[in-house]
Amino acid sequence: MKNAKWAPGSWRKRPQHQIPVYADQAKLEQVEATLAGYPPLVFAGEARQLKSRLAQVAAGKAFLLQGGDCAESFGDFRANSIRDNFRILLQMAVVLTFGTKLPVVKVGRVAGQFAKPRSNDLETRDGVTLPSYRGDIINGFEFTAASRIPQPERMERAYVQSASTLNLLRAFAQGGYADLHHVHSWNLSFVKNSPENAHYEQIAKRLDETLAFMASIGITRENTPQIRESEFYTSHEALLLHYEQALTRQDSTTARPEEGYEGDYYDCSAHMLWIGERTRRPDGAHVEFLRGVKNPIGLKCGPEMTPDDLIRLIDVLNPENEPGRLTLISRMGFDKVEKQVPPLIRQVQKEGRSVVWCCDPMHGNTVTTENGYKTRHFSRILGEVQKFSAVHKAEGSYAGGVHFELTGRDVVECLGGDQALTETHLAQGLYETLCDPRLNATQALELAFQLCK
Repeated sequence: MKNAKWAPGSWRKRPQHQIPVYADQAKLEQVEATLAGYPPLVFAGEARQLKSRLAQVAAGKAFLLQGGDCAESFGDFRANSIRDNFRILLQMAVVLTFGTKLPVVKVGRVAGQFAKPRSNDLETRDGVTLPSYRGDIINGFEFTAASRIPQPERMERAYVQSASTLNLLRAFAQGGYADLHHVHSWNLSFVKNSPENAHYEQIAKRLDETLAFMASIGITRENTPQIRESEFYTSHEALLLHYEQALTRQDSTTARPEEGYEGDYYDCSAHMLWIGERTRRPDGAHVEFLRGVKNPIGLKCGPEMTPDDLIRLIDVLNPENEPGRLTLISRMGFDKVEKQVPPLIRQVQKEGRSVVWCCDPMHGNTVTTENGYKTRHFSRILGEVQKFSAVHKAEGSYAGGVHFELTGRDVVECLGGDQALTETHLAQGLYETLCDPRLNATQALELAFQLCK
């Protein structure tokens, strides 16, 4: 399908899932018009740069690290939270760079990850039934009738918060906070305090030696920007299409006036957008919208995805077979990887399709305790990534990335790891997520070291 048959609003004529119904249509249209007049949050050139980086991942010459909060919130909007999440991704990236011997492409679930798909439209507590919470961009977390009404003006607040977040992230990435020496120092502190420090000391020591060697031959932060700066990109699930369309812009630098072509369309709410497991119908609104924008895009692949389904979606989303355009994010679950992933790999290889293969070991491994806490076990998260990598190696393919829900804070939401967190710890006041459980900072960095080993 070509862009000539597509328009930013053509999704409105397709079947829609996980998109709220707004009672006040006039207010919705007013907010959409306001957002359409606002400056873009990211630029087309940045999205193209990320696509070129992902093309290197598809070719086996780089590695993708994608991670961040399950859902951003309006209530937890603090500079320290943004800094801590950025910091843990930097720390993980350094370890993974050393382990893979490849550049690591860093993509945050940030500056737009406000909407969440839900399995049920309604939620019942103590005999009271209300609409489900769908993320702060749509309705409120508080369990009241007024809070759970979808409110269009929340989109404007999401835009403002995303713009502020991006401003701070760019300052961190370019202003010296991302200096490789700082990041390595933070990792050394982790190794020193880890119960498994003996297992990680060798990696840390070799990184020390590498940095010392670079300095000895004159490669320093003063003359090498790559040491003191870092590329960092943003992403989120393109779920609330009213918001995504309002922030879609036409890129004048790709215009061809002699052909009457005014330029490619980019969704300027983020560098990368993805389609979720619940909204990946080939004839649905979300696939229709994302097939027309030129951003790099992701596609979640769950255990019900068949090889034929996958090729049909690839045909729609990447008809030109452009390297770096499409990332397949496997979210099978620890018990299903070895059965479900190989047929997909074989079909993609048979068809000669260029994709990035990425593992999301979080969403297929969620369980609920007797006390009602949603949680995940560290061992199963790590195990799914290990199985995913082994399957790709066996098939002659490249497991090119990982996708984690994590936070830079010391919450207690996932169990296990070196901290030996158990169900007892969940009720001690550090369970803070609004939706799904996240790895805390210690668990996230431990995971990176384990994968490096």
